[in-house]
Amino acid sequence: MRMRAAGFSLIELMVVMMLVVALFGLVGTSISRSLKGAELRNEAREVIAGMRHTRGRAIVQRAETVFRVDADARTWQAFGREPEALPEGLDITLTTARSELTGENAGGIRFYPDGASTGGSVLLSVDERKWYITVGWLTGEISQDPPEDA
Repeated sequence: MRMRAAGFSLIELMVVMMLVVALFGLVGTSISRSLKGAELRNEAREVIAGMRHTRGRAIVQRAETVFRVDADARTWQAFGREPEALPEGLDITLTTARSELTGENAGGIRFYPDGASTGGSVLLSVDERKWYITVGWLTGEISQDPPEDA
């Protein structure tokens, strides 16, 4: 009677290794998507804070202020602050009143001393994920979709 040596064949080892590589590939992709989603959420919060700062300065100083966006340069700027660049992979789009456009893909949302604004929206996007930040023209209220608790 012949004894078979204990252990695994080369084919069995290769199959297991291919499964492990495929699993790591799926996990890596999932982590990458989660990181981009977190960056998008964080940037949306920063933009909202910049808009609220700009609106607050208009009310306090009793003067018009402008929140600026340059989609080509991928930057936004709160009133009285330096421009902020978006993280790699994130895009920004501005929809605003024609009178507030300063270029083909640049412009601003103007806030007035009473808190009102010219209105508009900023779209932040990465891959297929999108985050809308809207400014109401009558009240200057800043809202977001998806909401902050999502």
